[in-house]
Amino acid sequence: MLTLDTERLLLRAPVPEDAEPLAPMYSDPEVMRYLGDGRTLTRDETERSVRRMMDGWEADGFGLFTTVRKDDEAVIGRVGLIVWDPETWQTTRASAEGPTELEVGYTIGRPYWGQGYATEAATAARDFALERLEARRLIALIIHGNDASENVARKLGFDYERDIRFGRRDARLFALQA
Repeated sequence: MLTLDTERLLLRAPVPEDAEPLAPMYSDPEVMRYLGDGRTLTRDETERSVRRMMDGWEADGFGLFTTVRKDDEAVIGRVGLIVWDPETWQTTRASAEGPTELEVGYTIGRPYWGQGYATEAATAARDFALERLEARRLIALIIHGNDASENVARKLGFDYERDIRFGRRDARLFALQA
């Protein structure tokens, strides 16, 4: 199984059992404020989200990693790669016909904010995409107002490129050219 190792974190492919430790993150309004359409997820919706993460791995061989703190094995979030259709901003598969964008996405549970985990995990995902997948371009889609995520993107070397409409929300697209 593909894993990424950092100083404090292990990033691994998701498993169904991840729904339980991820449920508090997905049900936290402050965490979800800048994710997707901004609404919290129920336990069932969290299970479906983990299943979609697993489906992405099965189809593409990569995706969003479950992010685990090494010192206590706590599941602290999900960080990794998301494939988008830039014409609709809907997720798609890496093998899809037509243009795709590869995003480095990161969501960390609120108890773990402010400790550098998002930057540490997203750096590992960025490096994996550039080195192992040989990506030529990476993006980060950030809902307007999410200054903390913009700071992470900038630390990773991403630059603001343009504003986009992401579903019903305004977002900023940051990009990194390899």
